[in-house]
Amino acid sequence: MNKAAKITLFYIIFATIATAANLGVSSIKRLGLQWPYSIPISIFIGTATGLPIKYILEKKYIFEFESDSIKHDGKLFILYSGMGVFTTAIFWGVEYAFHLLFNSDSMRYLGGAIGLSIGYFIKYWLDKKFVFIKAAQA
Repeated sequence: MNKAAKITLFYIIFATIATAANLGVSSIKRLGLQWPYSIPISIFIGTATGLPIKYILEKKYIFEFESDSIKHDGKLFILYSGMGVFTTAIFWGVEYAFHLLFNSDSMRYLGGAIGLSIGYFIKYWLDKKFVFIKAAQA
């Protein structure tokens, strides 16, 4: 297997793991918990769960990047997270649009999976170009 195929396969596996964590945690609404803004809160909690999982796996296995220190790693995570703001907006928008259009949990999760897939595709290229580069090590 060539390097590009390996990266693609690992990226898909890691995106699937992060997506499962994200959607699994965001499904707390299914536990019968009802409160104001439960849908946006569950989307936020899911995102907060999937993000660090994806960061750790990508940093080590996709970009083979080592930070110099905990402080450097924190800066990288902030930059990585910042790159995710735009792609998270895409994910949230698609997921919430499916919720509004179909008023169904299963369709909301489908919208979340579609939104995450689009966001992950864009996020890979942003991270490759701006986050996990030699200049970011300084």
